Amino acid sequence: MNSLICPISTEKVNKSVVRITGFLVASTIVLYAATGSLFLVGLLFIDFTIRAFTPLKFSPYSWLASKISKSLHLSVKPIDKAPKLFASRVGFLFATAIFALHFVSPLAALVVGLVLMTFALLESLFDFCVGCVVYTYLVLPLNNRSKKIRLTKKRAVGLDDTFLVSQLFYYVWL
Repeated sequence: MNSLICPISTEKVNKSVVRITGFLVASTIVLYAATGSLFLVGLLFIDFTIRAFTPLKFSPYSWLASKISKSLHLSVKPIDKAPKLFASRVGFLFATAIFALHFVSPLAALVVGLVLMTFALLESLFDFCVGCVVYTYLVLPLNNRSKKIRLTKKRAVGLDDTFLVSQLFYYVWL
């Protein structure tokens, strides 16, 4: 895992705030595990939705994390926002899964929550971004595979459909 590739952007966020936000997410999941309160899952869902899909500067957790960071006089360390945005979108998927599973299988919801808690704690305590690992080893290879399919489609113009279908099958399944 020498070279992780993360999405990049020109926007920056404060590393201290990101790490405190991860700790707040993990703390919320601990409370959910202890109480089973769907309100806590809803709070996570709203927070991840705001961070992942709106232009707002702060979600409830990141606002609280910024206040904690200032009160502790932690230094501002700008880092790239794109990996954290990707991680927020993954967190949104986890929060959605927890919410949906809560009604079907509370145990499955708890397991998904504990996985999310683990990811949040890795970010918070060890500055290890699981989202970067997912992006490097899952998203990029899938993206490259889809580029190969598009190239195959361009080269296949004028060829019979059997060739095109066989090439698509090859790139999708192998």
